Amino acid sequence: MQFGVFSVSDITRDPVTGETPSEAQRIDAIGQIARKTEEVGLDVFAIGEHHNPPFFSSSPSTLLAAIAATTKDLVVTTSTTLITTNDPVRVAEEYAMLQHISKGRMDLMIGRGNTAPVYPWFGQDISQGLSLALQNYDLLHRLWREDVVDWEGEFRTPLKGFTSVPPFVWHGSIRTPQIAEQAAYYGNGYFANHIFWPTEHSRQLIEFYRQRFEHHGHGTAKDAIVGLGGHAYIAKRS
Repeated sequence: MQFGVFSVSDITRDPVTGETPSEAQRIDAIGQIARKTEEVGLDVFAIGEHHNPPFFSSSPSTLLAAIAATTKDLVVTTSTTLITTNDPVRVAEEYAMLQHISKGRMDLMIGRGNTAPVYPWFGQDISQGLSLALQNYDLLHRLWREDVVDWEGEFRTPLKGFTSVPPFVWHGSIRTPQIAEQAAYYGNGYFANHIFWPTEHSRQLIEFYRQRFEHHGHGTAKDAIVGLGGHAYIAKRS
């Protein structure tokens, strides 16, 4: 079991001081938090991807590269990378590079994203979000495992010839069983972001993923790789 810290990269008012930090201050602070995560003996630091206010992490691969360069053992991961609005070819390249920079300490968590205005910024439609997530990850999986990929799909131009070195992949989801099924099908990790929903909802998704993981022949349900997100306010201490 691993324990760690993850952030959705929000820029919000400090409830104690009443001050709202600048974007630069939050980016600097998140680097300090990541290094402190390793210093106190935790295992993982994760950062989300957002392109709209009040968030700062529009380029998590860049941020995690900086964190990896200033830590030794910490696993760095996204929470999540948008598999819908990012081109899977670019995802394959960027995170393969980060895997090399971190010397194998990098995981990738993918998700759909639920912010409607962001989709058209990248030429996509949120009503197609689930189809985009399923198709784009299927392509990403092939790009990292086949030397020559002949591929044609609905949401991007046809592709030939690409390969890269994959990190461990997580599928992050708040509410969608199809994402749990995809994670189970490939034998990847499943991250239930238990922030907005009741415990029973997250439990049902996790149990479904475990059953399907076993069904697809990757081991027993107990072997399935589950991550669970949560949140807490931690006050400053002397």
